[in-house]
Amino acid sequence: MAGLQGKRILLGVSGSIAAYKAAEWTRELVKEEALVQVILTEAAERFVPALTFAALAGTSVHRDMFADDPEGMMAHINLSREADALLIAPATAQTIARLAAGMADNLLSAVVLAARIPVLICPAMNSAMFNHPATQDNIRRLRQFGYRVLQPGCGGLACGEVGDGRLPDWDEAREALLSLFAPTDLRGIKVLITAGPTREAIDPARYLSNRSSGKMGFALARTAMRRGASVTLVAGPVALADPPGMEVLRVESAKEMAECVFARSAQCRVIVKAAAVADFAVEAAAEHKIKKTGTGLQLDLVKNIDILAELGSRKGPRQILVGFAAESREHLQEGTRKLQEKNLDLIVINDILGAHSGFDVDTNQVTLLDQNGSQEIPLLSKEDTADRIWDAVCALLSSAGEKRSG
Repeated sequence: MAGLQGKRILLGVSGSIAAYKAAEWTRELVKEEALVQVILTEAAERFVPALTFAALAGTSVHRDMFADDPEGMMAHINLSREADALLIAPATAQTIARLAAGMADNLLSAVVLAARIPVLICPAMNSAMFNHPATQDNIRRLRQFGYRVLQPGCGGLACGEVGDGRLPDWDEAREALLSLFAPTDLRGIKVLITAGPTREAIDPARYLSNRSSGKMGFALARTAMRRGASVTLVAGPVALADPPGMEVLRVESAKEMAECVFARSAQCRVIVKAAAVADFAVEAAAEHKIKKTGTGLQLDLVKNIDILAELGSRKGPRQILVGFAAESREHLQEGTRKLQEKNLDLIVINDILGAHSGFDVDTNQVTLLDQNGSQEIPLLSKEDTADRIWDAVCALLSSAGEKRSG
């Protein structure tokens, strides 16, 4: 099951100007085929009417703990029983204080008190209110209860001030929500991932590159983060936003990527080399733009360093090294050769000529190959493919642990 599809999300909205963003989040959840139930506080309805959320979620909105209809009489108990996760956005200073005190004086706070499901809280308020010692103490208490509390964004606020207190972006909230459902088998593991192409300059206007979009590497970074890893992502020039919550280093050339990777590789337990690094660079890039003339143009190329092979030669006894092989023919033979020659623990082989598994698509169909054999993975989204790769990595980590203890 991909992403949030089929997940039953209970969305609690409290009284903040950021409530309009919660309406947008409802639409995003429904777009991903999540099943959304909305709880509005009385103050929240002053900002966004219940009808808006009902129309977006496609279900009735819950507001009153003492509803007249028989089905609503036990809503404060039943709503959380029927959900997979409880998301509170925006969470005002008042709501945070109410939850920290364990109060149950409105439907939302009563539902939280009765909930036995993961709770994700997204604060939004004036920066002075957020940084007040009372609010900070309340947030610490909520975390002690086991609730996940996101750090609010920093920027312009509705009051005209600039500071902490903005409702986090949906991308960050989505990642946090997905992490509630993910296994924690990479917790405490430092992971280094490379993604995207490199560009090798010809002159100030032109470069050599390839068709890699970076989507597979970014999917690996996001899914590793959800599973608890500490992630560093080294990305070539791609049109993708930085995933939240991790160190992202942007590079251009193979030389820059190599320097970044080698400076950090020794500290990482798992290295996944998903980038499509250029094999060659122009020996001497022109200082000025090369003018078009009647004669042809000859470029003298030199080989770039093979980052993956160098990592294989440097690999420590506890490290797991994963490579990628984008092939157009003899896939398994080429993958086997690279697995052995580059001292890899796992190689991911995909067909770049496939209509749904080549460059710049959102799906992938790969073969995983390690020293014990190969495994065919069916056509999946790149995030689901990434999770299958992490399953294989975790099996290798577990096996390595058993060998050390033996």
